[in-house]
Amino acid sequence: MKQLQKFYPHFLAILGFIIVSLIYFYPVLQGKKIYQHDIVQYTGMAKEQNDFRAEYDTEPYWTNASFGGMPTYQSGAKYPHDYIGKLDDLLRFLPRPADYLFLYFLGFYGLLLTLRINPLKAFFGALAFGLSTYLIVIIGVGHNAKAHAIAYMPLVIAGFILVFRKRYLHGGILTMLAVALEITANHFQMTYYLFLLLIVMSFYFLYRLYQENDLKALPKIIATFLIAVTLAVGANATSLMATKEYADFSIRGKSELTTNPDGSKKEANISMDREYITEYSYGVSESLNLISPRLFGGGNGQKLTEDSHVYNFMLEYGAQPEEAKEITESYGITYWGDQPQVAAPAYIGAIVFFLFVLALYHDRRKIKYAFLAGAIFSLLLSWGKNFSLLTDFFIDYVPAYDKFRAVSSIQVLLELCIPVLAIMGLQSFFTTDKEKQWSSLWKTAATSLGIIVVLFLAKGMFSFVGEIDSQLANALQGHPDKSFGTAFLEALREDRKDLYNADLLRSGFLMLVAFGALYLYTKNKLAQNTAIIIIGVFMVGDLFFVDKNYVSNDGKQFRSAREVDVPFQPTAADSLILADKSIFRVYELDGGLHSPRSSYFHKSVGGYSAVRPRRFEEVYTHLIEKSMSSLGENVDPKTLALTKSIPVLDAFNIKYLIIGTEQGDIPVTNPFHNGNAWFVKELRKVYSADEELNALGKIQTKDVATINWYEFGASFKTRPTTFANDSTASIKLDEYKANHLKYTSNNKNDGFAVFSEIYYKDGWKATIDGKETQIYKVDYTLRGIEIPKGKHTIEFKFEPQVVKTGSTIALFSSIGMLLVVIGVVYFEQRGKKTE
Repeated sequence: MKQLQKFYPHFLAILGFIIVSLIYFYPVLQGKKIYQHDIVQYTGMAKEQNDFRAEYDTEPYWTNASFGGMPTYQSGAKYPHDYIGKLDDLLRFLPRPADYLFLYFLGFYGLLLTLRINPLKAFFGALAFGLSTYLIVIIGVGHNAKAHAIAYMPLVIAGFILVFRKRYLHGGILTMLAVALEITANHFQMTYYLFLLLIVMSFYFLYRLYQENDLKALPKIIATFLIAVTLAVGANATSLMATKEYADFSIRGKSELTTNPDGSKKEANISMDREYITEYSYGVSESLNLISPRLFGGGNGQKLTEDSHVYNFMLEYGAQPEEAKEITESYGITYWGDQPQVAAPAYIGAIVFFLFVLALYHDRRKIKYAFLAGAIFSLLLSWGKNFSLLTDFFIDYVPAYDKFRAVSSIQVLLELCIPVLAIMGLQSFFTTDKEKQWSSLWKTAATSLGIIVVLFLAKGMFSFVGEIDSQLANALQGHPDKSFGTAFLEALREDRKDLYNADLLRSGFLMLVAFGALYLYTKNKLAQNTAIIIIGVFMVGDLFFVDKNYVSNDGKQFRSAREVDVPFQPTAADSLILADKSIFRVYELDGGLHSPRSSYFHKSVGGYSAVRPRRFEEVYTHLIEKSMSSLGENVDPKTLALTKSIPVLDAFNIKYLIIGTEQGDIPVTNPFHNGNAWFVKELRKVYSADEELNALGKIQTKDVATINWYEFGASFKTRPTTFANDSTASIKLDEYKANHLKYTSNNKNDGFAVFSEIYYKDGWKATIDGKETQIYKVDYTLRGIEIPKGKHTIEFKFEPQVVKTGSTIALFSSIGMLLVVIGVVYFEQRGKKTE
């Protein structure tokens, strides 16, 4: 009974997390689902994969519906023996997205308990962390994998701390399970940032071991981490190995090209362009959003009210109230920070910041410096191109840092470390004498409120001008009143100043509430728990109401399950194309390379993925986009068909182009498309990636194929590279599955065939009459094979060895994890019996 009473507060806390998660996203209780932009896009490109799984009850591991074809390793593929995934499903038992919010709370609560925070303070601290604005917004926009990975970060840190405290068994098990869950979340950027944080924190722990003359414990600590991480990695071996295999094929791998689409020289030795990596960099002063959310105008979803200067300005110019309101709700007009766009400010809470400062003054535990170092490290790197000295060093010299973009997102580490310090400060405040409490409290108030006062006084240093202002000015140039644009922007800047003032006052008020509750406690006017509850309610309520400005429960955010599950409806153009039952590709011009809508209905050259195939993207940006410049001149308006071949489109078997018009989308037929496969007359030698790509834009792909002689020339030393013309030769696609293609060929002479399928060297096997044959990469991205004369059956099957090998490792690692847990439980129980 005493054991149950010991866990009673934790049961209540977990129950509270469930209730808060469901209250915050209460429409899930009505059967509704959250409409997340990124998940809608993912649904489009994953349609073929999901349909395949439903029909055949197995995984294709390949899709032809996006980017001409790619593995599904980063698109929701499921693997055998993924027992950690099943554990994750068990923890995420609530309906989405309440499940991610619950995980935020649970993980952070566990970390605070590890830091010996009592349950009540840990409960409010977990709520404050989980409701941090950035963490809520990423759920709203559909960055589910990111939210998933962030949720498990605190548990990894908790295990890390326990091991360094020499609690090897409990710390080792927690580290093992938490790291395994962190990896299964499948957001390697967040996991990578977590790894950097642990490196920073490890300096503190190593210094403590040295200071305590206890370096002899280091081998045990290292051994515990090695065993725990090895088993955790092994349990996720399939996804890790598959991702590693695919990485070089994706845009995260280094390009072999030396020039950009505009002909300029490409920056060497990094996976992605420096400008692309740092496009989303937090402004130095913009980081003040952490303590006051709308100092820089909030986010793209920020709306102005009917009391705003813009609203009244529009009314004065004769606009109807509905028109004026529409302007005040325009996308992103209030935001004037350094980033191209931002869904919401990264607000951690004014009271959280107040308590963080309190921890710096009051908490005597040295571990606070580990979290402080992590927060500062995160802040500096989040500035990206605004602190290029540090960022360039990391891009150039720190392994794998150049594989991730949106460097501003590293602030998630800060948004974890500062709430930890805040609750540590709250905990330690109640453990010292009144004199010490008052000394720390007035210093905290002076520092926190002093920052608010300084920001008020420094308002004149800010311009309140954003990147969107120039766009608005251009859009308003056509107004008959030439002064309209200038006057409108001035009204907008006044609204930005009002938001700045209002939120500084709001943050100052909240800090005063926290100060007042703690002050009254020191004067014995409030009981400890009463003071904690007051602070906790205001701290959580503050974040709750700020979050609702960006992720609400209205009809735009939550919709019927069917609308979310089936987010795309076919247009008339789609219906006409779907009537054609042959196998081909579609190119939707309006969506371009980023068109998951067309992937939902067709085999598309567009899609939606942060790890799309690199070579196909290069073909698109260097050749396809440029070939579209004269498209209008080549379309017959009567037949809606191309009148001229565009060889690069023909090579990818693009039979239809979807073109947007004022009357709606129309399908344009490409009668010149090469089909699923064809015999060529010549293999033309090229000697570099640049030469190979440039040649693709010039050759007649129906007759000539290029092949990189450095890569495949050895195979053709004794074989011909020109082939006799056989007008009767044919290759027909008889059977189609995403991972299995079956053809019949018939030719009088030995020949070489090109297939309009993306070349991927790992997993695809080709056979002619059951005998395996080599697949060559031709035309920069496509497959080609030699075919002997006569009639033959040709098959391509995608059977990735990496899945088979990884699944075996995952099985044995999962068994190892289970044995470790059973062993620890057994020896603990045995130890208790002998006491």
